[in-house]
Amino acid sequence: MFYLVKDDVGTQIKATITREDDGSAVDLSTATVKMYFRAKDTTTILSTLTSASNSSQLSQGVAIFEFGDGDLNVASGKYEGEIEATFDSGSIETVYEILEFYVRADF
Repeated sequence: MFYLVKDDVGTQIKATITREDDGSAVDLSTATVKMYFRAKDTTTILSTLTSASNSSQLSQGVAIFEFGDGDLNVASGKYEGEIEATFDSGSIETVYEILEFYVRADF
């Protein structure tokens, strides 16, 4: 579970994408990697964050997502994230595990 604060800007989530069978990093250097953010148990995507990782990080399977203006302008509560990589070849790989978030109000 990741804990976030409502309306924050610049909060980052770092994910390292690996193969389940051998633990090796997935080379994401030829992919566009996105994280979709929604309220738990809903289907409406609230934000789509594109990885800000450089090519060296992507080649090591590292995707960094930064919440920007308005992304965390949401009610307090539980949220989910899904990571998806679309490769230049057109193939899509979605990380099976859903990220869990809890957003609280700011002071």
